[in-house]
Amino acid sequence: MKPPVTLVDSHCHLEMIADPAAAVAEARAAGVQQIVTIGIDRESSRGAADLSEALPGVYATVGLHPHDAHRLDDATLVEFEALAARPRVVAVGEVGLDFYRDLSPRDAQRAAFSAQIALARRVSLPLVVHVREAGDEAMAQLAAEADDLTVVMHCFSLPEYVDECNERGYYASFAGNVTYKNAAGLREAAARVREDRLLVETDAPFLTPIPHRGNSNVPAWVAHTAALLAEVRGVTAGELATLTTANARRVFGLTDAG
Repeated sequence: MKPPVTLVDSHCHLEMIADPAAAVAEARAAGVQQIVTIGIDRESSRGAADLSEALPGVYATVGLHPHDAHRLDDATLVEFEALAARPRVVAVGEVGLDFYRDLSPRDAQRAAFSAQIALARRVSLPLVVHVREAGDEAMAQLAAEADDLTVVMHCFSLPEYVDECNERGYYASFAGNVTYKNAAGLREAAARVREDRLLVETDAPFLTPIPHRGNSNVPAWVAHTAALLAEVRGVTAGELATLTTANARRVFGLTDAG
């Protein structure tokens, strides 16, 4: 039986899932026609690019996560630029600032963010941004350095900035944590995101949505987050799916055929 809606998981980490092919097959059976798998370092970026060419409906990004920002060097940037030329690599990311874990020095995070903003500009791809406990600084750096780029705020965590993100034209992608009881602020923000900038993601295997919380997340479960977003925005599940799928296909240049 054909799934009731078609969805795109705009951000997950297939290389962290034990059987990526099985996860993709399960997702497609559930109506998740396309998946963007995310690079966070050189190895995972290579892996994401390879998976995008091996599995139906899968696309990739390449980038260095702020946790590993201290590892950025010229060779890494050269490799990312080469990977970005592959046909199913659709963005640079995830990149950004994480002052919660502070696994890289903050100056290194700022420098790596800047270098990869420049990379996205060189390769003419969108920028997928991770921000945690660094909203003021990340928004300032984006305003100063990325005002000409298409920006996707992954796992949207800046409800206090939702209006400014709307004004700047940033895409806001919501993950399973928007379904959690303590996420009222995120849900309020999700209701206010511009219709043409709303995305849905899993961040699998992380941020498993209710009702599966406690289990390792999979792309098929993006439907639960989408259902919650539909509820808070006062639309049907089908309308939400149509909207977010169109937005994901536009921002990442995904083809209908997968």
